[in-house]
Amino acid sequence: MFVLNLNKLGWHTDFEEAFTGYRKEGLTVGRVALEHKGSYQVFAEYGSLRAEISGKYHYQAETREDFPAVGDWVVISLRPEMNQAMIHAVLSRKSKFSRKSAGVKSDEQIVAANVDTVFLVMALNHDFNIRRIERYLVMAWESGANPVIILSKADLCDDTDEKVSDVESVALGVPIHVISVVDETGFDGLTQYLDEGQTIALLGSSGVGKSTLINHLYGEAVQHVQDTRLGDDKGRHTTTHREMILLPSGGVLIDTPGMRELQLWDSIDGIDHSFSDIEALARECKFNDCRHDSEPGCAVKAAIKDGQLDQGRYDSYVKLQRELAFLQRKNDKKAQLEEKKKWKKIAGDRTRFHRR
Repeated sequence: MFVLNLNKLGWHTDFEEAFTGYRKEGLTVGRVALEHKGSYQVFAEYGSLRAEISGKYHYQAETREDFPAVGDWVVISLRPEMNQAMIHAVLSRKSKFSRKSAGVKSDEQIVAANVDTVFLVMALNHDFNIRRIERYLVMAWESGANPVIILSKADLCDDTDEKVSDVESVALGVPIHVISVVDETGFDGLTQYLDEGQTIALLGSSGVGKSTLINHLYGEAVQHVQDTRLGDDKGRHTTTHREMILLPSGGVLIDTPGMRELQLWDSIDGIDHSFSDIEALARECKFNDCRHDSEPGCAVKAAIKDGQLDQGRYDSYVKLQRELAFLQRKNDKKAQLEEKKKWKKIAGDRTRFHRR
């Protein structure tokens, strides 16, 4: 069994302090590298272990957020002779990239935890979409990690400078890197994010080249890449689950499946940060409660009229605000129902106790 260095996995003093009490109980730690239908692969000092959560942990977990996610540091007991571990707790996350789970249910899905940098990957071909970049940026800022935009497949683009300028207009202050695997350009600028102990999550829609990028950063093929489809320049997406990959340099990559559905989750601060230009304009409106509709002295409408603010960007801002407000109303109703259900259960337990 090979031995792993926890510092290379991203372990630091904050996690050490949170783990102190568990260490006294004879437990150890690992980092979730893969999750599949309730079972896990965990990287620990003793190598890669198969893991499952304890019955007590499962009983105490109330929401989907309480369960381990890829990138989490978990408290484990070891069964080294069987190459297995039991998960007893998750240490507090320093960051998490979350979205609303796909479908009608209003549940949080943690895409990656304890991430330092989020690579938002978008191809410079038919996949290119400014509005999608805005959405990714909102969620990246909300996660607590630092976003970096990777524009891939530059060899397929004839107007790279124009598209980079478009991205700069919405990604205020965010680093932008243009890369091409075919031409082998743009990768030198990415090494600054790959230091030992740093964790990078790769996010983007299907076929933008995340697996190809990982293979290039790793130095050999560790992720399978299928041929490009005819007609749309997209590689067929092959990643079906979130997975943590250890780089020879000591950095950690978290690969994610292409997201067909990327819905916001608790992104108030992320919207404020991503649309700080609109927020700044709103503070200049004549009325504090200006809705930027037909009110006199509206700085936002004036900025749109004189070309300082793009109408499409403002429409995107309004759409995301409305989406988040709807989600909050839905979550508030869900919380009320869960609270009612909880007290009903407590009352039932008390009734049964007194009947004994």
